[in-house]
Amino acid sequence: MRIGSTTKTFVATVLLQLAGEGRLSLEDPVDRWLPGVVDGQGNDGRRITLRQLLQHTSGLPDYISDVVPDLSTVGYRKNRRTTHSSEERVAFAMRHPPSFEPGAGWEYSNTNYILVGMVIKAVTGHSWAQEVQSRIVRPLRLAHTLTPGNRPFLPRPHARDYQQFEPGGAMTDTTIAYLPFDGDADGSMISTAEDTNRFFTALAAGELLAPAQLAEMRRTVEVPADHGAPPGTRYGLGLEWTPLSCGGGYWGHSGNGFGYTAWPASDGRSAVTVSLHSRPGDGNTEARQLRDVATLVDHALCSSRDEVTP
Repeated sequence: MRIGSTTKTFVATVLLQLAGEGRLSLEDPVDRWLPGVVDGQGNDGRRITLRQLLQHTSGLPDYISDVVPDLSTVGYRKNRRTTHSSEERVAFAMRHPPSFEPGAGWEYSNTNYILVGMVIKAVTGHSWAQEVQSRIVRPLRLAHTLTPGNRPFLPRPHARDYQQFEPGGAMTDTTIAYLPFDGDADGSMISTAEDTNRFFTALAAGELLAPAQLAEMRRTVEVPADHGAPPGTRYGLGLEWTPLSCGGGYWGHSGNGFGYTAWPASDGRSAVTVSLHSRPGDGNTEARQLRDVATLVDHALCSSRDEVTP
């Protein structure tokens, strides 16, 4: 299945590993590694840090609206094979003014993680996908976790995805990737629920990051209520924290695209990943669907605390 923006946690983990190795600092300005890339309409890479990219506090505009010119079945089929380089995606975003001054607010922007992927390449000489494979996927033996790039098909066996582009409309098979936004460091990875659980369990257990870097990853800011996340959700460095009804909370990072949603969660004791493979065209219905997923995850993790181990 596609895991969408859950990819961001893998990418953030690599950048934090590089910080732990002393190869970069989270306080480095973007311009140190990508000179002149973030520029235009008031966007300024000299004033934005790597930490702000990871935490969505950069104020940078999201490129996504620029690569979805027609949100319909016809538009999906017409544009799904269009590919863009990371540089082109960032250039789309630079056509728009920032949402706020760096560090002055929080707003989810996929552009941030396109830039993180570019920084990883600038530091290591390898693509973010190569670094994710060598640093995370292979060591954890995630045999079904892929960084497919612009390859649009899922390996068999796989889930099929269906998107309703308008309320009451027909369901469109969207299993083939929409490459304008399904091909980069912000959300292109393929995995399974089992592999995703293994990744978040390993991350929580300190298998992937030293204590100092894991603590940085878990330094959170409040997510605005209008983002659609469960009440009380906070965002770290590529990692979301959501409170549990039974106390405490869980770490994860949801992901979605046309026709699918992935919702992984780990409270440090147990892990669960819920995946959906159809998305409604009505915003209220989709919001209710996501609330139900959050309730399911809450029930699963709280119930696991009550189980008695033989």
